[in-house]
Amino acid sequence: MPSKYQPQILGWIGDLDKGGNYLTGADERLLYANDNYCAFRRQVLSDKIFYIFIYTIAVILGIVIIILCLDLIIHFNSDTDTDTEQNILNLGIFIFFATWFALYIVIPLLYQTIFTHKGSPIIFNRKTGKVYINESYFFNFKVLRNPLTFLHPNKKRIKEYDWADLHGVVVHNFSRYSLNSTILMVCKPNTHKTIDHIMLDPIRNGIGSYLVWGWVNNFMCANDLISLNDGKYKWEQETQFKKEIIKGQGWPEWMVEAFNATTLDELAEIKQKHHVNA
Repeated sequence: MPSKYQPQILGWIGDLDKGGNYLTGADERLLYANDNYCAFRRQVLSDKIFYIFIYTIAVILGIVIIILCLDLIIHFNSDTDTDTEQNILNLGIFIFFATWFALYIVIPLLYQTIFTHKGSPIIFNRKTGKVYINESYFFNFKVLRNPLTFLHPNKKRIKEYDWADLHGVVVHNFSRYSLNSTILMVCKPNTHKTIDHIMLDPIRNGIGSYLVWGWVNNFMCANDLISLNDGKYKWEQETQFKKEIIKGQGWPEWMVEAFNATTLDELAEIKQKHHVNA
């Protein structure tokens, strides 16, 4: 049975249900939670270091292969053209274009890893039903990108979403290790038409990919199955959390205030004060 959220995302395993969930675990992803909002990081430092190394090696190898193939193509001697030499040339051309395509995939992954700071936290406010992200433009599940965006590695997207329009799905990465990711499908209101994607919990083993989704749902439902002190920072450490994780990372001032908004009217006042279009 296909996903009800269309267009269906590559590697789809299943759609996730909203509401109270007994399958829950904040793990090391939860940074901070209070009665208004919670913050999850989506990249841990050990993963960041590992993948920077892997993707850097892949980019270097790709560049070397392209140079070698280009040298083969430029210096091919058509005067001594034999079937064997022609086959080598054809293979070189194929590898040249295949490597370009591989770099097209790997470079955004390298950007995503290098330019993701403080774990790229995602903020859920259960009083207003809003979700906030401030992340690298490349930190998503998108494959097709304008190559010109590669010239802007620091490009960000900073957005506010409605929790009602976000729906979870689990996808796999086709690896031998069966690593899964939880993606938030951003849909048009009251439809299943997907208009954007947000990475919630990347690269987890098996059932682990469902735990953060379960915790977030319990939080948004004000379910007692979770503890607001499960995170790195305890309830009373909000100032420390904002100083160490939020400050200096480009979050708009209005958005940081909106984390603590308790009603939609209060949120509207915050936006009006900072001249933000609703």
